[in-house]
Amino acid sequence: MDNASWQFRVPDDSQYWVEMVKCQHACPVHTDACGYVTAIAEGRYEQAYAIARATNPFASICGRVCGAPCEANCRRGSLDEPVAIRALKRFVTDKFGPETGDYAAYRNGANQKMLPPNRGDYEKVAVIGGGVAGMTVAHDLVQIGYKVTVFEANAEPGGMLTAGVPVFRLPRELVRHEINAIVSLGVDLKCNMKLGRDFSIADLRAQGYKAIFLGVGLPNGRKLSLPGGEAEGVYDGMEFLKAFNEGKPLPLGRRVVVVGGGNVAYDVARSALRPFEALNQEDALQEMGHGEKVAYDVARSALRMSGDKEIHVVCLESLEEMPADKVEIHEGEEEGIHLHNRVGPKEIIVENGKCKGLRVVRCLSVFDGERRFNPTFDEADLTDIHADSVVFAIGQTSDLSFLKPEDGVETNRGLVKVDPATYQTTAPDIFACGDVAHGARLFIDAIASAHTAARSMHDFLRGTRTDVVVRKRWLPAAYTMAEGWHREERCNAPVLESEIRATSVEIVELSFPEEMARRQGSRCLRCNVNTIFETDHCIACNGCVDVCPEDLIKLVGISTLSDYDAHERLVAAGAEISLAEYQALASQDKDELGGVMLKDESTCIRCAMCASRCPTHAILMKRFDHSTECVSIPSPNPKILYNN
Repeated sequence: MDNASWQFRVPDDSQYWVEMVKCQHACPVHTDACGYVTAIAEGRYEQAYAIARATNPFASICGRVCGAPCEANCRRGSLDEPVAIRALKRFVTDKFGPETGDYAAYRNGANQKMLPPNRGDYEKVAVIGGGVAGMTVAHDLVQIGYKVTVFEANAEPGGMLTAGVPVFRLPRELVRHEINAIVSLGVDLKCNMKLGRDFSIADLRAQGYKAIFLGVGLPNGRKLSLPGGEAEGVYDGMEFLKAFNEGKPLPLGRRVVVVGGGNVAYDVARSALRPFEALNQEDALQEMGHGEKVAYDVARSALRMSGDKEIHVVCLESLEEMPADKVEIHEGEEEGIHLHNRVGPKEIIVENGKCKGLRVVRCLSVFDGERRFNPTFDEADLTDIHADSVVFAIGQTSDLSFLKPEDGVETNRGLVKVDPATYQTTAPDIFACGDVAHGARLFIDAIASAHTAARSMHDFLRGTRTDVVVRKRWLPAAYTMAEGWHREERCNAPVLESEIRATSVEIVELSFPEEMARRQGSRCLRCNVNTIFETDHCIACNGCVDVCPEDLIKLVGISTLSDYDAHERLVAAGAEISLAEYQALASQDKDELGGVMLKDESTCIRCAMCASRCPTHAILMKRFDHSTECVSIPSPNPKILYNN
């Protein structure tokens, strides 16, 4: 523990212990990642799936493509590297998720406590859009008792799961299974039904739908307004990905430049690298015999080695600043993608109306002194990158052309205007969430907002108030850490060889083998197990300080605290001294009055050596269990607008 600067926080009964389980606290739907990772480490796979599925109707999909805020906040990352939480989720969903063809574990796994308890046989509600937000709302409301109809504009549901995520990252059959599992709960799904083309909001109201949910997402890409931007061969990223995923790729040519530094840019770049013929050959490949497959592999490897494609990614950010996942950048480099950092697009080079390249300018900085996006450039430092096409992957926009003034739904800067606490729009019977309400975020953010929207729709229709409460309890901590858990290094999920990846649309990431999954699960530091200090029993022997292998416990004088904090604690302990009297004391005299036990929570490995060493049992290892559940109050929700 560094002596240079300390920030103190006193454990209390508010949010402190909840926040200590950092993975669960960071997850927008508060999935108990610590629980299912530990269950995997111990071989309790079916229970692990049930935990992962409990608050997430798209657990299988999140096991493949989630942005994993749980990993970004994993305490193990303070020690070395985070636990491979997302890949471990995929390990158990492969075994028990709907992709197995059996939906029983999926249906039984839904956490009923996170649905309002007042169930019944209720009215019709309409959900517009079969993406993650819309299908999550349908998943919740149908289980409460509503008659839910989902209207999907395309031939099959999925939204960005099918239009935006490349086929080599997310199997389409998996998407179908997870959505079918939701439909199997009793949802009525109508495809090829587009709001504004086939029906209107007024039609839905006239047909007796008492509440309407808008989950239409951000289907369109965004381009920069540059000289030459209207030339042939200039596309936006969403336009390209949708065509690629439908098996109808746009004509790109051999040399492609992708503008953007996020995961979507790498989705575009890695998709553009793949041979388009493979999109229509994957089904045929399933029918090939072994010998034919070998010949096919040789042929496509030859295609890769011939340098058939030349893909460039240009972005304003430095490598360290790029928002794209590091694994995406690394795998893209392995596949032959050329990355150009610290450059921005200046103009499209055009000949005879066709794109011939991109002129870029050196970017000096992306953010200003207050960390706001405000790039600066060296206009004298220009470079031309030859290209047959340029694809912009710099953001997404909505299509709200279906809205009419009489619908009563207001918009704000291209998004549907909602109350962020309830996701109710300016029309009381219409709700919206996901990307169309809060802008492009992670799938798991859309799922979390959809849970809130569903509860709000229920309150609107029932005249109730649904609160989410946290249940907490302390239990004795009976646990065993696997041998060498604190030395076990992180391993990412295995992937296909780069030569195979770049020449096919086969799924890139594979599942952990069982033994590797258990070892990776054992890396979890079990943040729900805590060292509890009973200060009344402490004799200040410093035994815990001496034995801690991470050197994260210190016993210091009370003068280490501010005078106000120290005096408050002394008075609470029964000392009879005024603040002025305390402030007048020298530091040495203050320390005679008491001490402070400090613990750096960031790298505790739960070895329990401090508890074992303590001669007075002043340190105990206890498990903190907490969960959320809905309670229904039979009075109107003051945050909800009700129809007169």
